[in-house]
Amino acid sequence: MSLAAFDSCPDEMGVADTFFDVSLDMLCIRDLEGRIVRVSRSWESTLGYSPDELEGQPLLKLVHPEDLAATQTTAARVQDLQRGGFVSGYINRYRHRDGGYRLLEWQARRHGDHIFAVARDVTEREITRRELEAAKIAAEAASQAKTDFLANMSHEIRTPLNGVIGLIGALQGDDLTPRQRELVDLIAQSGESLERLVSDILDVSKVEAGKLEIVPVDMDIMDELAGAIATARAKAEAKDLTFTFRPGPTARGRFLADVGRIRQVLSNLLSNAIKFTHVGEVALELTIDDDTPEPGVSQLVIVVQDSGVGFDAEAARTLFDRFTQADSTITRRFGGTGLGLSICQALTEMMGGEIRAESVPGKGSRFVVELPLSRTRSLDAYDAGVAAARERAEQAVPTITARDAERPVRVLLAEDHPVNQRVVEAMLAGPEFELTIVENGALAIAEVETGAYDVVLMDMQMPVMDGLAATQAIRAAEAAMATPKRLPILMLSANAMPQHLEQAKEAGADRHVSKPVTPAGLLEAIGGVVRRERAA
Repeated sequence: MSLAAFDSCPDEMGVADTFFDVSLDMLCIRDLEGRIVRVSRSWESTLGYSPDELEGQPLLKLVHPEDLAATQTTAARVQDLQRGGFVSGYINRYRHRDGGYRLLEWQARRHGDHIFAVARDVTEREITRRELEAAKIAAEAASQAKTDFLANMSHEIRTPLNGVIGLIGALQGDDLTPRQRELVDLIAQSGESLERLVSDILDVSKVEAGKLEIVPVDMDIMDELAGAIATARAKAEAKDLTFTFRPGPTARGRFLADVGRIRQVLSNLLSNAIKFTHVGEVALELTIDDDTPEPGVSQLVIVVQDSGVGFDAEAARTLFDRFTQADSTITRRFGGTGLGLSICQALTEMMGGEIRAESVPGKGSRFVVELPLSRTRSLDAYDAGVAAARERAEQAVPTITARDAERPVRVLLAEDHPVNQRVVEAMLAGPEFELTIVENGALAIAEVETGAYDVVLMDMQMPVMDGLAATQAIRAAEAAMATPKRLPILMLSANAMPQHLEQAKEAGADRHVSKPVTPAGLLEAIGGVVRRERAA
């Protein structure tokens, strides 16, 4: 309704007067020149100016100088609007009578030769929002700082730990007395526990930062879990425990899943069962129910049961909390941080599954994990493929290995840490390897130019030139050759977070071998790339 209509209709004009008087929002009518025609009484309670003082004055004279240009632009937009159009949510600062400024949020539209607008004081809301944004930014910065710190500490811990585990692994291959072997095995177990602790702390940090990712791949589930099961069996038998593995009739095949995370959950549960069991049995059941809970979905069910110390109902309520263990004496009796089950729960839920536990104190515990999987081929097709692969393997020519090669494998190690140099030297001792050691990436490039090597072991962090830059330079030189020949490069590094693996891949490394390195792991990695190159 136009202002003229109000003048010609006293009753409606009275209603409008009342509305302007009682409105809690700031009502405003201005002309196209920007002068205030009428404002509600709420302007006085919000900005300290009475309607009489404001009417006839330019509205923009109250706008903060820094907001003036943007406000003029928005005002022009309002005046250019077609019938029915409006501007909403614009915020600027208006001067209060006391000299301060308040934040107003506007809605406006044009009607005839006037602009009708409603404003609301959002100063407190915006202050709170900005404080929350600042707190969020600070929290994210703190989380990132913690993640960076843990990544750096992981590298610093893994570097000496690599020396401990690597040298112990080499020592275990020597002819030792029973007493010496017992002591060496204890050191190796302590090293493995420390490595697991470092990994757990990093996983907790990634969960808190929302950076722990599930990466499904096409994999053979029994092949991938066999190593974890074999390791658990060996640990159980070393404690004179009975280890029983009962796979279900359809517990095999290829699936789309993050097998590394499944293996991590399984290994943690088995490790706990063995640690907390002194006498009796640790049993693992692994079943896969197809078309459960719906068609096209296969449910993996992992059941780990033991005859160990168990826990009561009160402990069960906090069992999956971080830094919590079943009772106050557990840490003193068994050690540990209480992170393992928390990580198992986080991983299980991220993969769309669930984990639960039940126990009787003194009689053992039972953990059940249920995870949805997707078969990438039918069970019949999988079985047929396994049978065909077995037949091909029986007819295949034996694969060349480092030990039965006609000449030693020539290995170049680029590593600046003396202990790590000695670790690799001990692992590759023997006539089947020729090892050359350099201290940085620049020297590695110079050695590679001689063409005298079968494989390069490249540390990621080195002075002068790091391993990533050196690898990129080697790949660039190979690409420029008339007859390109790819030299296998293994990135040997204590940097073991996902971004480090991706950096190594992008630089051109064939494989990333995380420290601490075991003799078996290093020989397997070298053998894999050397066999591939010699067969090519």
